[in-house]
Amino acid sequence: MKGLNVLKKLLVLCSLLLSSMLYADELSSILSENKELLFDYDFKSNELQSDILSKSWINPVQVRYGKDYTTRFKTGTVDTGTFSVYIDQPIFRSGGIYYAIKYSDALRDANEAELKLQRRQMIGDAVSILFNLKKNKLEQKKMRYLVKNDTIDIRQKRDSYDAGILDSSFLDQAILKKSQDEAILLEFELNYLELKQRFSLLSDKNPDKLRLPKLKMMSKKNYTQQNLELKKDVLRAEESSYNAKVTVAKYLPTLSLQGQYTDGDLNPLFAGNGPSNLNEAYYNYGFSVSMPLDINSFSDIEAAKVAKLRAATQVLDRKDTVKEEYQWIDNSLGILDKKIYLARKDEKIYKNLLRLTKDLAEAGEKTSLDADIMSNSLQVRKLDQLIYGIDKQLKLLKLYIRVENVL
Repeated sequence: MKGLNVLKKLLVLCSLLLSSMLYADELSSILSENKELLFDYDFKSNELQSDILSKSWINPVQVRYGKDYTTRFKTGTVDTGTFSVYIDQPIFRSGGIYYAIKYSDALRDANEAELKLQRRQMIGDAVSILFNLKKNKLEQKKMRYLVKNDTIDIRQKRDSYDAGILDSSFLDQAILKKSQDEAILLEFELNYLELKQRFSLLSDKNPDKLRLPKLKMMSKKNYTQQNLELKKDVLRAEESSYNAKVTVAKYLPTLSLQGQYTDGDLNPLFAGNGPSNLNEAYYNYGFSVSMPLDINSFSDIEAAKVAKLRAATQVLDRKDTVKEEYQWIDNSLGILDKKIYLARKDEKIYKNLLRLTKDLAEAGEKTSLDADIMSNSLQVRKLDQLIYGIDKQLKLLKLYIRVENVL
């Protein structure tokens, strides 16, 4: 029996894990097909641009074919054709080639991290709207209970006013309160339509059929290690570091190899009447060492160094920001937990008051309207707990959209 209980627990755990994975898969594909397609194109473009940049140090091979005509000779028009292949390729740039390749890799990774962050934020916006749609429904339900209480309050005050017990200003205030609450309810209904319209711009799925995740507080270590904003800044700093080295190498000596293959008709001036010492097909090759002397070289190098230092400082600043973000969310969750605790206490109080009011109503000391007010207030505090729970999920979502491998 003990083994059977353990097996049941394992099955429940596996079921929960599978359920959470299904939710994650469902929400990771929450974006519309066009939105996902745009991100796919961006990722592909980033890969191709990085590939082009990593090979930019390889100069193109110049292939040329030409045909010349001349009437210089009395024998008539003479034409000569020439085909040539020319290469001028740097093979050493004082480390610039190596750093250029590393720079392109860092740039690709940094752009990829930024694209991932943009996609995560868009997914987060869509999930946030789902949470707010659910919250809006609860708030509408809560306002309807409050409007019911307002209606009862007006009825009670009108009876007291008709009996000459209460001043008219109290009745006016009750009527005004009901009108204000009804206006708030209409605002919630309008906001609900706006949320659905915003969701339709991000996703082509039915928000009513999507299940919301149950987010939990992650550890500070996981949040820091998987933070996409921090990862992006670290990669930007690496990119700036390599770019600074590429900039320095740009003003140092470069060794290049040149080679040319030419195959063409001999010019009649050189051909003569006898055998020629010239070849129609021949090679030219050699090497060169060059170094630019640019008046702006110092400023260019210093600007690259400043960019490198700024990127490194940005990483330190981002680490502080990540730490503060996590602490702020943690503190906010603590306050929301206190709100839930207070609402739960009020729920218990209203339960006791409802029980007491019903007893008094049976004894004729209270009316059924008094019991209805207590019942409606009890439901309001129950709904408040659910609303605060969604507020907690929205706070946690701020963490989740900034990290990888979640949702």
